[in-house]
Order: sequence, then structure tokens, then C-alpha cells
Amino acid sequence: MSEEGLKEQELYQQRLSSAEKWRQLGVSPWGNGFKPSHTLAEVAARCEGVGAKALEEKAELYRVAGRVVSLRSFGKAAFVVLADRSGRLQLHVKKDMLGEAYAQFQQLDLGDFVGIEGTPFLSKTGELTLSVLKLLPLTKALRPLPAKWHGLADVELRYRQRYLDLVANPEVRETFLKRTRLIKFIRQFLDLRDYVEVETPMMHPLVSGAAAKPFVTHHNSLDMQLYLRIAPELYLKRLVVGGFERVYELNRNFRNEGLSTRHNPEFSMLEFYEAYATYEDFMALTEEMLSEAAQHITGSTTVSFGEHQLSFAKGYTRISMAEALLAHLKALRPEELEDEEKLRFLAAQKLPPAAREGLAALSAFELWGVLFEAYVEESLVQPTFVTGFPVALSPLARRSEDNPQLTDRFELFVAGREIANAFSELNDPLDQRERFVAQLKAKERGQEETMDFDEDYVRALEHGLPPTAGEGIGIDRLAMLFCNAASIREVILFPLLRAPSK
Repeated sequence: MSEEGLKEQELYQQRLSSAEKWRQLGVSPWGNGFKPSHTLAEVAARCEGVGAKALEEKAELYRVAGRVVSLRSFGKAAFVVLADRSGRLQLHVKKDMLGEAYAQFQQLDLGDFVGIEGTPFLSKTGELTLSVLKLLPLTKALRPLPAKWHGLADVELRYRQRYLDLVANPEVRETFLKRTRLIKFIRQFLDLRDYVEVETPMMHPLVSGAAAKPFVTHHNSLDMQLYLRIAPELYLKRLVVGGFERVYELNRNFRNEGLSTRHNPEFSMLEFYEAYATYEDFMALTEEMLSEAAQHITGSTTVSFGEHQLSFAKGYTRISMAEALLAHLKALRPEELEDEEKLRFLAAQKLPPAAREGLAALSAFELWGVLFEAYVEESLVQPTFVTGFPVALSPLARRSEDNPQLTDRFELFVAGREIANAFSELNDPLDQRERFVAQLKAKERGQEETMDFDEDYVRALEHGLPPTAGEGIGIDRLAMLFCNAASIREVILFPLLRAPSK
């Protein structure tokens, strides 16, 4: 066993011994039933602005509980820092105040949970402190808290042992509280606009809702193959057919794709649909939602993200995909936007050799997507709506009245990444049937990320889907922006990781 392993084992045994001493002193090392009267933050709030003399004269008694995160012992007295969900507070423990219970205190270790009763006073340095009158050990921590959690070498360990990360790093806890506030805000924003929150299946009999590679599972009793949800889109639009004219779902989606700083195979999405709205209405709604969200979460519509200052104030840039391609590919002329050979050549310049093999099977408009991702995405730093997506890249979007080869669709990009995708929904069942057939043909040509033919969804459209707009927003990526997080793993409590090396 390594020196580090030996030390850890010694500490474990020492703490087991301390737990046994608690038992001998008549206290359970893993007790229950202690009821705090206040959180630590509530104690601090009640004492704020009260002078030292007034605190001591009032001698108000508080019952608090939490984890010991700091302990400085001076023989017959000690200073302890306690932490709970609301914050931290200093305790002063004296042997002559606790009497026999001081023996229990002497077996206290960093990381243990304890309940106390005490009265407040100001220390010599002016710090609010509780003078401990009673103490009850609640939980013995058999493993110590980490001494330090900084530096790249510890990043993966932080993700694997998020419970310690949250204890050791208060800023990590604040990140996830911000994420929670963001989700609460989105619910309130949509609820106030008469949207109805629903739940749809997470196991689908078909690959549907988006073009992506699914996770596959099997239902034994029905003896049928199922796919973990890529997106809830087709189920939500079935609900619009059924009369839920404004509907949303905050959902977990699953895509069998690689890991990166922007991708986790399991992720959170908001999808919402509104009858009698268009994709242009949703650009305005999205600006309103995100500007208010930024203000609510960060206190400003200007958000720091890495080296950038992102402005979420209304008035986002709008540009078509064709305009973006021409602006970033100086070698491409407008008349060459449908020249497959030229587009294929330009795409090959940016792709690694292994990725070039599939280019031959792509049409000109499918190549737009490859070129846009390779040449344009990273340059879109400030919030930017990209419109005019080709039909070939948008199997569920409504065709544009001005150009039937394009769709009424936008994607929102911020800091070089896609944050939202929206379009006026395709509600023509005949056109939808043709698009599904085109997806099947694309799969036959070797494309992996395609959708299955959903006959029931076409049948639903044949019953009538009113003019509708729909949108999906990546919650994890939005949280990254508002929390200034460089990796998606910083805003997912338990991200998927490779198996640890042995």
C-alpha cells in the first residue's frame, strides 16, 4: 500500500476509535432527532447590527447544527467553524461551560456533524460567534475532508466525488444554486404566459425528435427495442394537435455521442411550443427570456464569460446561414452556394482526413451545415440568430414562403456555441411524409444521425396541427454562460466520466 494509502487507513482507524469512544460516553456516532431552531444565516441576520453589549445582555439561545469545517483547539477551549446549507458561523467551546460533554467534544474531527445550543457574542476581532452551552455529536465522518481541491490534477476527482467538491469549494455550490434559480425562472416565465408544463416518455419506440445517435435498450416483457429520448419534440407537437396550445417540458435527453467541454451524453433541455406563433415571434420571446434571465441570475444583462463580456440585452444580431457562409469563406461566391464540388473542396480544407470520407454522400445544402460548423460557429460570440436553414438540415421545420429550399428556422449562438434551436413547425402531413422518406434515404447512404419514419406522427398531422412555433434551449449550456463555466461538467452535478484507471 502507498504511503498515502497507509495514512488514509490510519486516519480511518483513528476515526473509528473516536466513534467507539462516543459510544462509551453514551452518544451514538450516527444519531438522529436533533432539531435546529435556526440556520446559521438566520442567526447572523438576527444578530446583524446588534452591539456586543446588547448581544451579551440579551443572551438569546439558538439551536444550530452543521458540519465542522475548521477546528482550532487550545486545550481547555477551542474555536470551531460550523457550516450548513445557508453559510458558516464560528463557535467558541470551553471546557468549564460543557462540563462532562467536553469529553465528547474532544473526539470531534473535521467533517463531523454536531448540534449545539449557544448564545451569541462578538469575538475580540468583531466576529459573530456562538458560545456553546450544550453539544451533541450527530455524525462521525470516518473519512477526512480534502486538504485542498485546486489545480488541474484534481479536476476529475472533483467530478467523481462531487459531494466533497461541494463541501470544499463554496463557489461550486453557488454555481448549482444559480442553475436551480435559472430553471425556476424559466418555469415562472412560461407559466406567466399561459404555458402548461407536461411530461412525455423518456423511452421511445422510434428514433425521433432530432437527428442524433441514440442509446438503445430493450423491454423484456414486450420484447421490443426502445431508444432513450433524443428529444421530446414529436410528443409535444402531438399535444398541440390535441389542444394544448402552449406547452413546455424541462426534460432530460440522451445522445450517444462523444464527451467534450460542451457535450454530455445525458443533458437538460427546455422545449416549448405555441400555436399561432412563428419563428420570428420566438426570436422576440427568446430575447425577452434570456435578457430577463441574465438580469435575474447575474444581476445584469452583461455577463462575463471567459475573456468576453456578453450582452444579453434585447437587440441580438440576425444573419442568414448563406450570408454567414459568404462572410467567412472569402473564396466562395454567391452563385457557388449550390456548387457541390466547390463546397466539398472547402469543407475538406477544415476537416481531418477521417472525416472527409462522408463528404461525397452529402448534397450542397447538407454541406452548408458542415461548412457553417467548421468556419462560422466559433466566431459568433455575442448573441446571434442564424436563420435560413436548408430543408435538408431541417426535417421538421416549415418551408419558407420566399424560398422553398429553405426553412423558417433559427439557431441562437452565443460564445461560439449553439444555445437554442427554433422554427415554425411543419404542419403539412404530405410534406412531412416526404421528409421522413428523405431521412430514410440518407440513412441508406450511410448517415448515422437520422430520424425514423414515424407513421403515427404523420397521422397526428393529418388530424390537424395549427400553425405553431417550437423551440429547444440547452439548459446546461445556458447555465455555463451565466456561471462563467468553461466546461459543461462544471454545471452538471454528476457528469458522465470514463471508468477510473486501476
